[in-house]
Amino acid sequence: MTKYPDFRDLPAGCTKPTLGLGKKTEEEEPVHEHEEFTADDYAHIVTAQRVEKDRFFEYHPSSPLTPEQREKFNGLAYYPPDLTLRFELPLERHATPEPVTIQTSTGHEQVYRKIGQVRFEVDGQPATLQVYEPEGGGDYFVPFRDATSGKETYGAGRYLEPPPLERDRLLVDFNLAYNPYCTYNEPPSLAARAGREPMVWTCPLPPLENWLKVPIRAGEKQPTGEWVEHEEPPDQAAE
Repeated sequence: MTKYPDFRDLPAGCTKPTLGLGKKTEEEEPVHEHEEFTADDYAHIVTAQRVEKDRFFEYHPSSPLTPEQREKFNGLAYYPPDLTLRFELPLERHATPEPVTIQTSTGHEQVYRKIGQVRFEVDGQPATLQVYEPEGGGDYFVPFRDATSGKETYGAGRYLEPPPLERDRLLVDFNLAYNPYCTYNEPPSLAARAGREPMVWTCPLPPLENWLKVPIRAGEKQPTGEWVEHEEPPDQAAE
């Protein structure tokens, strides 16, 4: 294994899809749930973002893929856009944010602060996710697993970075749920052809408290093709 880069150290645009779907700036009003566009408009925006991300993976110098992987790259896999899985939710802040040590896919540890939680329903089933932020500050971070993990989506889970809205609310849009870069670890066969060890990424694993029983059929799915390794990173043991 040649190196263990950390996806959290990469430029923001390399890892998280936003494309204006709720990111608040000083010049614009915050986006509200379902108010700014129709389902067709939303699907068009999300589809355009996905095309942009495919281009990034295939052509950009900061792509997580090696040159050998890019030659085989056939695009990322997604669920169809679904506005019912786009929520504006109150952030229920914890009285005292507590430090949380999160294991990574390569056996290391990263420390975050658990600042609060969000509650929502999927097909009538209640669900709760804890919200974290890096120790030094930064975007909110919600790593999670759900009932699709290891079947339709990446076994180790997916990520959200929900932008803040007015009145201490978050835009939790599962259509923007994305795979950690360790999803795209290089297949040993491709690395062997290049005469080197495979590229392996290190990524935080969702804590047990963010393992959902409900299925989240939105966002990125498990990728397929010769360009991606299909061995799962180590899991945390269930309690």
